[in-house]
Amino acid sequence: MNIYYIIAFFILGTILGSFYNVVGFRLPKDESILKPAHSYCDNCKHQLGFTSLIPIFSYLFQGGKCKYCKAKISLFYPFIELLTGALFAVSYYSFGFTPDLFISLALVSLFSIVIVSDLNYLMIPDEVTLITGLVIAISIFFRDHLEVLLKSLGSGILLFVIMYGIMLLGDFLFKRESLGGADIKLMFIAGLVLGPILGVFVIFVSSVVALPVSILLYTINKEKVIPFGPFIVFSILLLFFLKVDVSRLLGIFIQ
Repeated sequence: MNIYYIIAFFILGTILGSFYNVVGFRLPKDESILKPAHSYCDNCKHQLGFTSLIPIFSYLFQGGKCKYCKAKISLFYPFIELLTGALFAVSYYSFGFTPDLFISLALVSLFSIVIVSDLNYLMIPDEVTLITGLVIAISIFFRDHLEVLLKSLGSGILLFVIMYGIMLLGDFLFKRESLGGADIKLMFIAGLVLGPILGVFVIFVSSVVALPVSILLYTINKEKVIPFGPFIVFSILLLFFLKVDVSRLLGIFIQ
């Protein structure tokens, strides 16, 4: 039965991944994610039919082109669908039907939307961060009750303040904006999910992951600005999956 749930979560993830594409592209432009309710081709504006909206498969069956105007469709769309589906499946496999599953799914959803919005518009909608924080807070409450939730909220505020201080220092040293406001808000999510120690560790992990990727992308396109948001959320998600093992490792070093 477990394999059927894994498949079901993968399918659910691909469907939601298609929706997250819409959220990530529309919200930064102040467009409604509900109106128009139907999806349309960005090139010819033709309303897409059911056969053009099947996650991943529509892209493959149509050869990566619009069914109506034959304009090329970005590989970005099926990538987000596939990534979300895979991470949904991994989330269920890792946590089963527990409150941690909902925390993981919320982080995966945030990750997918942030990739779309931050890479394309260099911004992360506050609505997405707020809803993610609410889902995680509710999940923590049902998992550990009020006392732990209050501590988690305190950790989130602490990480927010630390990151805000780093931003002010960076702005002073470099005489320009060093961090985006959305990146600082993501650190609240880091503290909320991981606590203060692992939350701070997010800064290190995201920087390590971002460095080689940024160098690679810079060699391809020197004009391209590389957003930091996706690396922060990826690091939060990674450390959440590895929370027990990493906590033990850090405990060894602290001792």
